[in-house]
Amino acid sequence: MVEQWQQYPRQPSSTVVGDVRVLHDVESPQLGNRRDLLVCLPPSYHHTDRHYPVLYLQDGQNLFDRATSFSGEWYVDKTMQALAPEGIEAVVVGIPNAGEQRTAEYLPDERGRHYLDFLTSTVKPIVDASFRTRTARADTGLGGSSLGGVISMYGLFARPDVFGFAAVMSPAFALAQDSIMEFVAAAPTTPARIWLDVGDAEFEPWVSPAYVESVSRMHALLRSKGYSDDELHYAIDHGARHEEAAWARRFPQAIRFLLPPS
Repeated sequence: MVEQWQQYPRQPSSTVVGDVRVLHDVESPQLGNRRDLLVCLPPSYHHTDRHYPVLYLQDGQNLFDRATSFSGEWYVDKTMQALAPEGIEAVVVGIPNAGEQRTAEYLPDERGRHYLDFLTSTVKPIVDASFRTRTARADTGLGGSSLGGVISMYGLFARPDVFGFAAVMSPAFALAQDSIMEFVAAAPTTPARIWLDVGDAEFEPWVSPAYVESVSRMHALLRSKGYSDDELHYAIDHGARHEEAAWARRFPQAIRFLLPPS
């Protein structure tokens, strides 16, 4: 299956660096739609026979290339290259959102369950068959921002047999109402590493206090479930707004916490 992946098509305006590949038009039988998949391979991938942990990131079109992003990129490819000398490497999979269907797919209800099944039953088998990956739950993680953070938190607790860590950045828990809180509260406490963050100016001056409060509630809930400082990192980014630039700035810290050097 690896031969089906193509080198990322670099246009004059592209900002992609390193070995980024695309698999076009992947069908989701769970959701009844199609989308491309993106993979950023570790810098050492072609110089070793190592297997690597895998991070599945939502809103994949915003991760690697400013030319395809909504409002700036996360610079994930550049960050992973910068972290490689520290011994931090992973296969990073970008799953682009489905446009108008994004909200429905990223909320923890029926459509969100189908999306999670798409990740675990369609995307992950393709990635594991194509690249040298570690497949244990401790080596498999989710990540995203805003609603992408909501579905990442949901996936961590809905499928603890698959996922063992999550980067939950500026999660829009307020849009999920109480469903995500109730779900996490009722879920078993399983070993995991969780990065949880929020900016204190996410939508300043309108809903920032409520936004921060919802994330603070989740932090308190996770603490009550027994997650320690070694398993859970909570950060409030002072002055940070709800934008890719803020998530790009915090992403290296999140990866250092979630993926200790191997």
